[in-house]
Amino acid sequence: MRIRKELFADERRDDFREVGVGRQRADALGHVTARSQYYDDRRIAGMLHMKLVRSPHHHARIRAIDMSAAERLPGVKRIITAKDVPNNLYTVLALINVGIPDEPALAFDKVRYKGEPIVAVVADSERAACEAVARVRVDYDPLAAVFDVEDALKSGAPLVNEYHGRNTFNYEGRDHQRVRFGDVERAFAQADHVIEERYQMSPIEHAPTEPQGCIAVPADDHRITCYTNTQALFFSLDVTAMILKVSPDKLHFIGGTVGGGFGGKVDTLVEPLCILGAMLTNRPVRLAFSREEEMQAGPPRGAERIFIKDGVMKDGRIVARYMRIYEDSGAYSRLSPYGAVKAAAHCPGPYSIPNVFCDAYCVYTNRTPSTAMRGFGVTASDFAIEVQMDKLARLVGMNPFEFRILNAYRDGDTKAHRKKTEGAALIECVLAAADLANVPIADSYRTMSSRQGGGAAPGAMPATPPARPQPGVQRPAAGDRLASIFGERRR
Repeated sequence: MRIRKELFADERRDDFREVGVGRQRADALGHVTARSQYYDDRRIAGMLHMKLVRSPHHHARIRAIDMSAAERLPGVKRIITAKDVPNNLYTVLALINVGIPDEPALAFDKVRYKGEPIVAVVADSERAACEAVARVRVDYDPLAAVFDVEDALKSGAPLVNEYHGRNTFNYEGRDHQRVRFGDVERAFAQADHVIEERYQMSPIEHAPTEPQGCIAVPADDHRITCYTNTQALFFSLDVTAMILKVSPDKLHFIGGTVGGGFGGKVDTLVEPLCILGAMLTNRPVRLAFSREEEMQAGPPRGAERIFIKDGVMKDGRIVARYMRIYEDSGAYSRLSPYGAVKAAAHCPGPYSIPNVFCDAYCVYTNRTPSTAMRGFGVTASDFAIEVQMDKLARLVGMNPFEFRILNAYRDGDTKAHRKKTEGAALIECVLAAADLANVPIADSYRTMSSRQGGGAAPGAMPATPPARPQPGVQRPAAGDRLASIFGERRR
């Protein structure tokens, strides 16, 4: 790593103790010598094993569950269904007082994605638990499923999650998160070029080396100790306490060493059921996902679809940006409503654009519920915006580095969220990247600075019109696609 100390030298101290200094990780020696202890390295006397009966359908009503054959198997200690879970319907967003309970810990009325858990079996051995799972009979009534975010919004689409009453998350009375700044309609009419594009991110499985799992151990003081590989120890503790209706001080979570996570181990999928099994049997219980379960039921980063329409002048100035963003939440909310908010918050990117219109939807489909992954929401939005910037640069015949410098935020610029820009550094970053890539930059751009030229003059920013349907950019009706959204593709 190289620190460019000549940049913004008057805005920071140079006596760094950590930044730019190589430090050995505290867990490095344990990892390279195979001495690091993971949750599954523990073998506790009397430990039972839990396995889950999962749905083979993407969408189906549960008509009946027959557990009689499983209950008769030797070694089976307890079979758990939705009625055994104290607070079976929950949402992780309840911890921040957002959203409504929309996900069961164990499905009871219907399943909404393939791999959704319905029954938990606790047995003396992992083999006995697997055999019992195979003996559980669930009578399903298959339902039509929807897997595409735009299809889910069409009239007559299957209703994925009845708790919401529609296939979108509710943002304070609206079915989307919105950003409004300036007058994009007027700006598009005045632009020399208008270009629109569609961008698609696929679901991404985190594929950690270590699948999700935990071991729950009852203690003599009526507490439960849980050895877990969660990425969010206290978050998972609070979610578990909410589902089991116990005081958080009755739970003792021990984590630390995680065999890969990248965001995929924050959803608290194993701890509540495993701890419930320990509470009901008063014995240690282990619940560990197989690789197949991790790939099928472990939460991916959601598929995101982004439409961008830009108005640009011949000299390279972007004068309007319209974005419509769809975050595929899968069957339940999890953290996806937050991902959609982050995507909208990143609009229109680190660029000073005087007219911005953005709608971001969190959409329910019959896919596996999605979750965090490496800056989710912003990651997809940034991908779409930066590819769009390259296309705009080619359209007006500009060097893509210089095009970004021209449109970059400067200190004092008002962002689309009506916050004043402070501490901008994109111009300096682009210049440094150009130097590393040996891309020639004209002197007129090399003299530009993030600290100069910002702040539009009074009256230069068009007033934002009152809220109204946006001609040419509203959400499409059933069957309508880009033509109805944007009108002409180019002009």
